[in-house]
Amino acid sequence: MRTAALLLMAAAAAAAQTHPATGLEAVVATEFGEFRVEFEPGKAPRHVEQFLKLAREGFYDGGAFHRVVANGLIQGGDPLLKDPKTPRAQWGSGGLNLIAPEFSDLKHERGVVSTIRIGDKLDSGGAQFFVCLFPQPALDGKYSAFGRVTEGIEVVERISRVPVDGNGLVETPVRITRVTIEKKKVEPFLDATVDELRRVVTLKTTLGTIRIQLEPDWAPNHARAFLKLASTGWYNTTVFHRISKGFVVQGGMPEGRGSGAAHPADRWVRPLKGEFRADVKHERGIVSMARTDDPDSATTSFFLMLAASPHLDGKYSAFGRIIEGLEVLEAFEKEEVEGETPRRRLEILEASVDR
Repeated sequence: MRTAALLLMAAAAAAAQTHPATGLEAVVATEFGEFRVEFEPGKAPRHVEQFLKLAREGFYDGGAFHRVVANGLIQGGDPLLKDPKTPRAQWGSGGLNLIAPEFSDLKHERGVVSTIRIGDKLDSGGAQFFVCLFPQPALDGKYSAFGRVTEGIEVVERISRVPVDGNGLVETPVRITRVTIEKKKVEPFLDATVDELRRVVTLKTTLGTIRIQLEPDWAPNHARAFLKLASTGWYNTTVFHRISKGFVVQGGMPEGRGSGAAHPADRWVRPLKGEFRADVKHERGIVSMARTDDPDSATTSFFLMLAASPHLDGKYSAFGRIIEGLEVLEAFEKEEVEGETPRRRLEILEASVDR
């Protein structure tokens, strides 16, 4: 029986990978901006197919989000909201009783998109949907989750914070101008070979230009992650937040980005398994990835070595070396600091991958 169950799970996973929706995403344009949703056909195939069909027919265009919980969730998709004269008492009552439930193990966590239903009536789902901004474990296995926001979660947050009445209905509907279906964005360098990862990244900084030769033989997945973020502009306007003189310069945290913490490439940021090599020495000019005490916690923050630090060898994932711009390291060491925090803003103005 156990073998049969495993075979069924494997078949379901294979079907999900070959489902046409796997390569698609929805772009939900609103008066507050747009967000993107990727689909989970392996969890709720009929719900995914219904959403695709309705979106392509223009069903959601001109609709609205009519109910929100601040920083909790937003709800929309009721066709009755297309008519601005629809009484408030009817908001949320349209577009239901269209589809049977598809409950799964997909958790109602931040960014997950799921289907509205009527109270305890399990088969009352339809066109209306909601987006979670905070984990909602009470909904797991009871509502049909079918997608996940991959870009623009900050737009969902803004919508969730509009004024509401005592019933959680928005004072003014937040208009959905259009929902379109597009090919899913492709993650850069995802399948690149080690040779293809052997590139040079140029960092234009407040203090000058640094060119970094990536060494994917040392840490291929860290080189891949750095290339991905540099090529998408993720590092642009982030700051060097730490200067430990005689040791390291550290930067690459999203919180310091001048244009805001969120970025379209956030969807591809994930923890990296440590790639440690004792034979790769952390000496001046080496570029390595920062992490917490967890050896597999590196994501985006990196550091430039100012001096040899053998205690880092075999414990941090070095992935490149500076080939031009060592004088910029000297400029960093001359900057005034409070503790290890620079007194002025020092940015990565632009990161680019040399062709």
